[in-house]
Amino acid sequence: MRAKDFEFTVTRTEDVTPDYLRLRFTDGGMLAVTGVHPTMRVRLWFDHAGKPHQRAYTLVDPDPAAGTFGLEFALHEGCAGDWARAVKPGDTIEATVQGTGFDATAPAPSHLFVVGDPASLPAVNSLLGALGSAPATLWFEGALDGLPCLADPERHEVREVPRRDSSAHLVERVRADLPDLLRAHPDPYVWVACDTATTRTLSAFLRKEQGAPKQRMHALGYWRTS
Repeated sequence: MRAKDFEFTVTRTEDVTPDYLRLRFTDGGMLAVTGVHPTMRVRLWFDHAGKPHQRAYTLVDPDPAAGTFGLEFALHEGCAGDWARAVKPGDTIEATVQGTGFDATAPAPSHLFVVGDPASLPAVNSLLGALGSAPATLWFEGALDGLPCLADPERHEVREVPRRDSSAHLVERVRADLPDLLRAHPDPYVWVACDTATTRTLSAFLRKEQGAPKQRMHALGYWRTS
């Protein structure tokens, strides 16, 4: 499966908000082996009632020369959030790098449309940085107050959407807003990263109802509701 395994060591913890935590790590030699690309993910392994459980996280500010990076945790209930709340400098965790990559779109997006939430915010930030000057519209489920969003008000429009009815409200907003916006731009690109069920619903809407070609969209579930 071309997976690569590493051990990361926590060097620092930072409370961003009561429900959002940033951790810094040394990489155990990972970045020298893998290199770095936008939206790069690693899979951490947690203990869940005596069984291994993995979750994927996007690298934040990776520094290959120093062998360091950050990860940001939206503190949902569960073994990953429990680990992140309790961890301290010097603690270690096993990680796997597998199935991660980034393909630049051609032609470059005339406008980027993004649907995300706190769990995918690090990947959203990485994507906005990778696509340079492309303007973007972001539907963000939840409030960005206090969170490290890199959206530039001069180029990016952020539409905050309250989480209601297990994300049905977010789906309704995107279905209402997006079709006219897609038609208004010659080379749009759509990137969706929410909970798995919401991502699947929006992916089907884009493909079946809006006719979005697969090379002009990306949809990946970042977490599962319990």
